[in-house]
Amino acid sequence: MMIGDILRELIEERDMTQKELAERLSIGVSTLSNYFQNNRQPDYETLRRLAEFFDVTTDYLLDHSVDKTHGHNEEELLRIFRALTKDQQELYLKQGKLLMTYFSNNKNTISISYTKKK
Repeated sequence: MMIGDILRELIEERDMTQKELAERLSIGVSTLSNYFQNNRQPDYETLRRLAEFFDVTTDYLLDHSVDKTHGHNEEELLRIFRALTKDQQELYLKQGKLLMTYFSNNKNTISISYTKKK
């Protein structure tokens, strides 16, 4: 996944526009647009500010993981979990445990599909 795709997911989750993000971080709209189109990479300081704004790691933004077995999906799960309230985190954990129990009891491969919100 490229940084523009990751940034697009992050602003969609917050229901904001590229222009709003540019204003909040004092980044030129055209500069930010180049990041979203994967035409340019942000410099270190901008990358740090983006990570801080979205409460993610720079590795998450760069889709980089030292542990190649988990990578971006694990980082995304952690980011989602951290954004929840304590009560929501408890529910999230309970649902995850139920899902694990279900899969361990049903050894057959189960295919799950979903439609991503655009």
